[in-house]
Amino acid sequence: MDAKRGIGKNNDLMWHLPADMNFFKETTKNQIVVMGRRNYDSIPEKYRPLPNRLNVILTRNKDFEAENCLVFNSLNDCLHHFENEQERKVFIIGGGEIYKMALDSKYLDELYITYVDGIFDADTFFPEFNESEWDSEIIGEQLVDEKHPNAFVIKKFTATRN
Repeated sequence: MDAKRGIGKNNDLMWHLPADMNFFKETTKNQIVVMGRRNYDSIPEKYRPLPNRLNVILTRNKDFEAENCLVFNSLNDCLHHFENEQERKVFIIGGGEIYKMALDSKYLDELYITYVDGIFDADTFFPEFNESEWDSEIIGEQLVDEKHPNAFVIKKFTATRN
């Protein structure tokens, strides 16, 4: 997210940060990624579904289908489906409405948030959350360089609430 919690504009990312994309790719590889339908639609077709992951799409549209993806009409149904999963983690990967539902659900026990230096005139935002309910640590940093026009910090939050 940017300095004003912005995470997207016009259903697209607002920055190109290869090291952050690589972190995402490596962290979610062989795991379960849950996203909203608009987030899924924003992924270029040649990358859909995201490779080496089980792609799960949340949508209110009961007729929606996506090849090689699971589709659920509610976050609760989705999380219930995976409640006995032992091998893989479930990652909520956006967008804004899905993040808000997940934070409100209290199912989350970890957050990975990339804080990008700058303000990008976003139209989609990461929801506010009570950071006192989480321990945090910086797990990655990137300075501006020839591939990264903006510096960023990756923080991992671990729930402290019961």
